[in-house]
Amino acid sequence: MTMLQISQHRSGLVAASLLMAALASCASPQEVQQTRALAKDYERQVYDLQRQLQEFRGRYDDLETRYQRERRSDMSEGTIDASFSRRMEDLASMIDGLDGPMQDVQRFDVEGGYVVMIQDRVLFDSGSAELGGDGKEALAALAREINQAPHGKIIVRGHTDSDPVKKPETRAKFPNGNLQLSAERAVSVAAFLIREPGVSASDVVVMGFGPWNPLRANDSSDSKRLNRRVEILISDPES
Repeated sequence: MTMLQISQHRSGLVAASLLMAALASCASPQEVQQTRALAKDYERQVYDLQRQLQEFRGRYDDLETRYQRERRSDMSEGTIDASFSRRMEDLASMIDGLDGPMQDVQRFDVEGGYVVMIQDRVLFDSGSAELGGDGKEALAALAREINQAPHGKIIVRGHTDSDPVKKPETRAKFPNGNLQLSAERAVSVAAFLIREPGVSASDVVVMGFGPWNPLRANDSSDSKRLNRRVEILISDPES
């Protein structure tokens, strides 16, 4: 909820209080009671909005801190460098060269590791960053695969299409739009993997790209579907 909306509710509370005072001398007891109830309702709404805003600020600050910490750590270790860029270029070339349609969960072997790409509809409901049952099953299977062999960094990248976040309830959760949605989805995937035995939190890096790294131009429903995805890069162990 925005500060403007909170301000509007506060204004309503003040107005209700003034109205109650004005009516106190000339209104019936029932009208005074109704006005007092209205004022209390506004006061309750303001309190709830302030609490929600504080909770969101805490969540956003935590997300930003985690992202920056992991990004600095990963940059300092030289993982996200020219080698990483080459892996992503290899991935793009493989996708362009696919003979048939892309699967909802698909693996690509790239230089220095492999990438598992999962379409958003497998992991999340529309406009949500909470994993569904099918998503948890897919990630549990991936965690078992990861644990079958030594590995290096695990880089989780969240992506969306270019359609802006419009639904009021979704905007309330993600006021910073697709960038925040993609980042929180990547965090959800990473957190699930970390909870699985054998996947260390120190190996996992989280990124959110929003709509700015599409696989296809966002000019059709099929292309947008491909762009709404989470990519998990599992690097080979460092030599």
